[in-house]
Amino acid sequence: VQLQASGGGLVQAGDSLRLSCAASGFTFSNYDMCWFRQAPGNERAFVTAINWSGGSTFYADSVKGRFTISRDDAKNTVYLQMNSLKPEDTAVYYCAAKGRYYSSNYYRASSYGYWGQGTQVTVSS
Repeated sequence: VQLQASGGGLVQAGDSLRLSCAASGFTFSNYDMCWFRQAPGNERAFVTAINWSGGSTFYADSVKGRFTISRDDAKNTVYLQMNSLKPEDTAVYYCAAKGRYYSSNYYRASSYGYWGQGTQVTVSS
């Protein structure tokens, strides 16, 4: 199983960035996907999730209206479109996966069994 996150970088406040997470080694279409982030000195925090079918999405209040999660099952990839970035969005962003029949709590990190290596997003003011 592998989750490869990419697309991070250094941007200015107000800019946009799109993260990708390419999955392999499991049946992607049967898995709920998510993004968490971790800033220095902070715990890993929920950002957004999308269910296995793509029919349901969930967002942290801090990113609602600015971030959009999507998935492409043909490419085994989940995306995070980040618009209107703020300095407080600076963090390492991790993608993760959980089986569709596993925990219904999308917001808890412990619900996810597979994790990617993370990609750094830095937003300057």
